[in-house]
Amino acid sequence: MPHSTLKLIPGVDQNRTLALNEAAISTTNLVRFVPDRQGLGLVQKLGGWTRFFNSTIGSPVRALWAWQDTNASTHLAVGCQCGTGNGLSVITNGSREIITPQKDTVSVDISVDTIDTTAGSSTVLINATGSNLESFDSVYIKTQISVGGLVLFGLYNVSFVDANSFNITARDALGNPIAATATVSGGAVPEFSFTASSAFISVKLDDHGYIAGDTFPILVLLSAGNVTLSGNYIVSSVTDADNFVIVSNNSPTTIPALTASGDGTTATVTFSGDLGFVVPVGSEITVAGVSEAGYNGTFTVTASSSTSVSYLNATVAAGTGGTVFVASAFLNGGEAEYTYYNSVGPVPTSTGYGVGGYGAGGFGTGVASTPGAGTPITAIDWTLDNWGEILIACPTGEEIYYWSPTEGAPTASIITNAPPVNDGVFVAMPQRQIIAWGSTQNGIQDPLLIRWCDVNNYNQWIPLLTNQAGSFRIPKGSKVVSCIQGPQQGLVWTDLGVWAMQYVGPPYIYQFNEIGTGCGLIGRKAATSMNGVVYWMGQSQFFKLSQGGVEIIPCPIWDVIFQDIDMSDAGKRKIRIAANSRFGEVSWFYATESNGGEINKYVKYNVVLNQWDYGTLSRTAWINESVLGPPIGAAGSTYIYQHETSPDADGQPMASSFQTGYFVMTDADIKMFVDQVWPDMKWGYFGGTQSANVKLTFFVTDYPGDTPIQYGPFTMTQNVEFLTPRFRGRLVSIKMESDDIGSFWRVGAMRYRLQPDGKF
Repeated sequence: MPHSTLKLIPGVDQNRTLALNEAAISTTNLVRFVPDRQGLGLVQKLGGWTRFFNSTIGSPVRALWAWQDTNASTHLAVGCQCGTGNGLSVITNGSREIITPQKDTVSVDISVDTIDTTAGSSTVLINATGSNLESFDSVYIKTQISVGGLVLFGLYNVSFVDANSFNITARDALGNPIAATATVSGGAVPEFSFTASSAFISVKLDDHGYIAGDTFPILVLLSAGNVTLSGNYIVSSVTDADNFVIVSNNSPTTIPALTASGDGTTATVTFSGDLGFVVPVGSEITVAGVSEAGYNGTFTVTASSSTSVSYLNATVAAGTGGTVFVASAFLNGGEAEYTYYNSVGPVPTSTGYGVGGYGAGGFGTGVASTPGAGTPITAIDWTLDNWGEILIACPTGEEIYYWSPTEGAPTASIITNAPPVNDGVFVAMPQRQIIAWGSTQNGIQDPLLIRWCDVNNYNQWIPLLTNQAGSFRIPKGSKVVSCIQGPQQGLVWTDLGVWAMQYVGPPYIYQFNEIGTGCGLIGRKAATSMNGVVYWMGQSQFFKLSQGGVEIIPCPIWDVIFQDIDMSDAGKRKIRIAANSRFGEVSWFYATESNGGEINKYVKYNVVLNQWDYGTLSRTAWINESVLGPPIGAAGSTYIYQHETSPDADGQPMASSFQTGYFVMTDADIKMFVDQVWPDMKWGYFGGTQSANVKLTFFVTDYPGDTPIQYGPFTMTQNVEFLTPRFRGRLVSIKMESDDIGSFWRVGAMRYRLQPDGKF
């Protein structure tokens, strides 16, 4: 009987039908291809993993970063999606330290807890009962506050006064200290005055400093009547030094019907109908058309509920009917809104943490700073990098934080001078600058804005002639999806294309060029750089950037990915790219709709062989080979694993498998009979035990559309010389799989014995 040899075509092709994919592979799970001298790709079992950290994490891990400090200690930063304190941590020598940043947002009645200025001084005293802010803490004033000729707004470093007050330094737009013009105790937030059916809104903010065409940001949502204000507004005109005019997106109207009653001193007005009509406490309203009293006047709101408002010192008699119109309203009900960021400075030499009485010693000497009682922040994702030995961390849509492993701070601290809103960051090299995307100039996020700090100084973000800080707004697309440090340049992806961010030095610092269109990034962590080439997933294609420019990577398993992937915003945000430079592989882990929108699948591209495979595995975060050794991946909220360290899956069997398409045993219309198959494999690692236990199954049919007949599985080991499946047919598909412990295998060229066996 004649013999034939089966040499598998490397890579997986799911776009082809089973019969068209002859002698090639159609399905895989947890395998890889390695090149040989003939250019073929030999199939072998994927490398396994072991626990990098023995305890479960407790929250879904979304970001990992490895680095080394100046003491040669290595660390792994772990960023989690969380609503608790489990947001950011660092693993060092098998021990995990939670360093989640802390902050609290409060509203403060500045008619009671006043803001105090002194004429000629830039130091401002903020009175805030229970604030408990110390030096190294920061405060974000989110409501503009006019006091003593100053307008306070933005992030400020704090200096300690006592448990109920702290000092800040007022600064101008260039970061220079600016002195108050008057000694005042008080402060006022913006007041908005409305005109019926007019989109023009007058804003009172003493000493505002705006000119026509400037942008006025509103960070705290204001709802007054049917008008909602939030975001950036253009100053259309300036009335005087204390008043200006903005334009809203809608016009105020006198909408809800009301009933009114009163005793001559107190009037109660009850709304009916439109319960969404909002009258903030502290605003002024006009009540018109009240029958019997016939009163038209303006009152100040002193109390509020969902459907009724009481007005004191009003002269309204009992009556019914009429309408109400909000004439004016204060931002945040007239109160200041502060966000406190609790940080801890470096522990001084020769002092233990917490040593000494509270407040003992001169500032910065003798006693360590103690942490405030802040609330750990929440996060949906993180971007992580390192600035030398310092960890840089940015939760999505939030501030930028830093943490040094050698300073002993128990939590990460905010970089006060950095933008307070960012979609992500990376550290550009070799000049060392933090690059922030989806950033802000005034507290309102601009999804196309790129900002960067000065060279070697992450505390300087204001561009001056004496530094290299700056910004650039990408002119195309709707948002910046992500940025990374690529070979010799930064790379910026929008939803439409990719831009190069080339460092050119002063005066422009960076030069931006669009290098690809129609190749936008699908998710914020779907791109990576490996060995000088950049790879990423687009909305419906895969791309790479090399010396030849942007190229599409043909994907023969397109159907498997793009017909099953979760294309919701949440699903695309969870996609994770995983480079494995040890084997020249780039994988994408992604969520599927059938799995409830959580990651459960992967697709893998071998850049050496230009071949693909896919399978089932969940990794929610990944880093390539690093100072910690082989690649590290996180499995959701359970464990963090180090890959390529074992033949098994954390001590459990790894279900590796692949199945070929149909191959035709003869070109004639007769059937063939196969009675022997001779395995040809490596059964273990070089120099190791050759103990792999592999199962082989044959699926035989005469026509591609028929249900195949299964023969097997047959167990193969090194001691099995041949199998006797004894099947007949025209088409055959082969499945190879293993689920034993501690084994490794690689497929060579299997031979089989066959002979013709009739037509029917």
